[in-house]
Amino acid sequence: MSTQTISVNIGNRPLTVEINKIARQADASALVRYGDTVVFVSATSKKDVKEPKPFLPLIVDYREYAYAAGKIPGGFFKREGRPSEKEILTSRLIDRPIRTLFPDGYYFDTQIIGLLLSADLENEPETLGLIGASVALNFSDIPFTTPIGAVKIGYGDGEYIINPTPSQQKKCILKMIVVGCEEGLVMLEAEGNEAGEDIILEAIARASDPITQIIEAQKELLSKLNIQKRTFTPMTVPAEKIKALQDKVESQVSDAFHQPDKLARDAAMSKVYDGILAGIPKENEDERNEIKEVFYQVQKKLARDLILNKKVRVDGRSFEDIRTITSEVGFLPRTHGSALFTRGETQALSTITLGTFQDVQRIDSIGEEPEKRFMLHYNFPPFSVGEVSFLRGAGRREIGHGALAEKSIRPSIPDNDDVFPYTIRIVSEIMESNGSSSMATVCSGVLALMDAGVPLKMIVAGIAIGLVKENDRYAVLTDIAGMEDFFGDMDLKIAGSRKGITAMQMDLKTPGISMDILKEGLEKAKKARLTVLDKMLEVIAEPRPDISPYAPRIENIFVSPDKIAEVIGPSGKIIKRIVAESGAKVDIDDTGKITIASSDMEAVKKAIRMISDITEEAEIGRIYEGKVIRIEEYGAFVEILPNAVGLLHISEYSHQRIPSIRDVVQMGQILKVKVVGIDDMGKVKVSRKALEPREEGAERSNDERPARRDNRNDRGDRSSPYKKRDPKDRF
Repeated sequence: MSTQTISVNIGNRPLTVEINKIARQADASALVRYGDTVVFVSATSKKDVKEPKPFLPLIVDYREYAYAAGKIPGGFFKREGRPSEKEILTSRLIDRPIRTLFPDGYYFDTQIIGLLLSADLENEPETLGLIGASVALNFSDIPFTTPIGAVKIGYGDGEYIINPTPSQQKKCILKMIVVGCEEGLVMLEAEGNEAGEDIILEAIARASDPITQIIEAQKELLSKLNIQKRTFTPMTVPAEKIKALQDKVESQVSDAFHQPDKLARDAAMSKVYDGILAGIPKENEDERNEIKEVFYQVQKKLARDLILNKKVRVDGRSFEDIRTITSEVGFLPRTHGSALFTRGETQALSTITLGTFQDVQRIDSIGEEPEKRFMLHYNFPPFSVGEVSFLRGAGRREIGHGALAEKSIRPSIPDNDDVFPYTIRIVSEIMESNGSSSMATVCSGVLALMDAGVPLKMIVAGIAIGLVKENDRYAVLTDIAGMEDFFGDMDLKIAGSRKGITAMQMDLKTPGISMDILKEGLEKAKKARLTVLDKMLEVIAEPRPDISPYAPRIENIFVSPDKIAEVIGPSGKIIKRIVAESGAKVDIDDTGKITIASSDMEAVKKAIRMISDITEEAEIGRIYEGKVIRIEEYGAFVEILPNAVGLLHISEYSHQRIPSIRDVVQMGQILKVKVVGIDDMGKVKVSRKALEPREEGAERSNDERPARRDNRNDRGDRSSPYKKRDPKDRF
C-alpha cells in the first residue's frame, strides 16, 4: 500500500488526509490533520464469516488519550480507563452514518478505530473522525464505495461559520454537524438555543459546499488508484421466498398490524410466525433460521406498502396524528421533583435531585469544561419492552439517548448561579417503550424540573418524525412508533420550545434524503411539538414557586476578597469549625463569593452568622458588646467582633476620673461600648462613657484635666530626652 494524500481547504484552514502512512497491516488507514489536531482512523474487516448473522457486525471505537493535549491522566493509575461519555458519543457519531452505507448482505465483522493523536483545542476532532472513517473504508478493499463528507457549522450574530472554534461556538445559537454523500444528507446532529427552522435549513445549505469538496477530493484520488474491492456473496433472502411467504401469510400479518395495542399486535404476529415454523421440522435448523429473516422482510414490505399505498399507518393513525398523551407531576413523594409522561405505549418516569456545589461532576477530559452542574441519566430496563436480561451499567444506547435528552433540556436550565445555585440531576426510567423514548424523556424531564421549582428559561418538548420512501414516493410520519422506526427509513428527533429548536438528531437507513423532505419533516415536527407543549402545560403551567422541602437550601453571600483568608483560617481551621458547628456545606471562591448549603435552613443561617461575625468590620458610631481580652495601664482591649479589637482608653471609660483601669475592668468581662474612631491603620477606638450621660458637678475624667497630653504636640515629644521643653509649658 502506497501513501497518498488528500488536501482541501475547509473553513479557511487546510484539511489534509494521509492514506496508509501508518498502521499498514490494517485494511486501510487515514491520518487526518486540521490545524494541529490530528486524528488517526483505521478500517479492518474479516474476510470470512464463521457464523453468518443477518446484520452487519460493525464495531466503532474512538479514544482520546491525554497525551494528545500534553496532559497526564488524573487518578491513581495515571492511565486511561474505560471510555468516557464523550468518547462513546463520538464512536456513535461515526457509526451512525457509515453503517447504512455498507452494501446489503455484507455481514463480515468490521471494525473502525479512531484515535485522537494531537489536540490543539481549537479544531474539534469529531468530524475529522467521520472523514477519516470514510477515507479508510473507501481506500481499502472493503466493499464500501460511498464517500461522505462532514463539517460542523455554527450560527451566531447573523453569521454562519464552518467548523467554528470553541470560543466562536460560545456566541452561537446553533451548532450542528452535517454529514452528507452525493445522494444528499446522511446524518444531522444539532444543539441550539431556540434556533428557528429557517436557520437550520440555511445552515445545512451552507454546509453542502465544503461537504461536496471533501467528497470530490476522495473521488478524484480514488479514480487514480483503481482500488479493487473484495468480492463477496451477499447474504440476502431470495425475492421469490419473500414473495411466496407473503402470499401465504399476508392476510394474517395485516390482521395483526391492525391490533391497536403493541402487546396484542406482538402476540398476534408471534402466532403467525409460530404457525409458519410448525410446518418445518426442528432438525432443519438452517431453514428455520432463514424463515426468521424471511418473515421479517415480509412484515417490513407489508408495513411499508400499507403506508405508501393505503396511506394508513400500522396502528391506524393518520400521518400527522400524535398518540394519546397523559402526564402527572409530583408522582413520587420524597424526590425533589418527579413526573410521569406517557405518549401512547411509551412511558418515561423522570426524577429531579437538587444538589449543592459539592455535587458537580468533575470531568478529566480533553477540551471539555472541568465541571458539569446539569446531568441527565437515561435508563432502559428490559421490562420496558417485555424482555428478560441482566441489568448492567449504562450501554452506548443509554448514553446516547441520555446525551440527546440532556442537550435538548440544557438551554432551559438557569445558567446564573445567583439565580439558581444548584447542581441538577435528572434520571429518566423508561417504564414502557414503543418508539422515541428519548423524546419522552425530554418531556418528562421538563415536567419534573417544573415540579421541582427550577426557574426554567423556557419550556421544552420533543417529538420524533419518521419517513418511508420508495423511489419517488414517500411519506413523512409524525410521532413514530417502534415498528415504524424498525421498518422506516428515517428517525428525526427534534426538541425545542415555542420559539425554536434546542436539539436535533437525524439518522437514515437510506443513502441520502433531499432538502424538501427534511423541510417537511421540520414543519411537521414544529406543529407536533407545539401540541405536546400545550398538553404538558395543562398539567403544570409554570415552575413551582418554591423547591421541595427535602431539597437543600443554598444561600450566597459576598465578602471582600481580602477577608477570605480570615474565613478559611490557618490550615483551614476556621472554615472546618464553621462546617462542624453549623452542619452546613461551605464553598469559597477567589472573588469573595461564599456559598452555604444545607437541607436545614437553620444550619445555613448559623453558618452565615458565623461568617458574618468573622468578616464584619467595625463601624464608627455603632454600639457593640465585647469581651475584655487584654488590660494595660492605659486602657483595656475589647473584642467587639471576632476579627476586630478596640482600645478602651482609661479616659473613655467614664466621665469620672479613674485612678487605674484595673479598678473597674477585669479580664473576660463583657462591656457595652461604642466605636468612636478608626484610624488609617484600621485601629479601632471605643468608648464606654459615650453611652453614659454626664452628671452635673462630677469630677472631670482623666482626659478632662488640664492635660499635658493634649498639648504635647506643641511642646515636643516627651519621650525624647534631647528636646528642650519650653518653660511656659509648666503653667
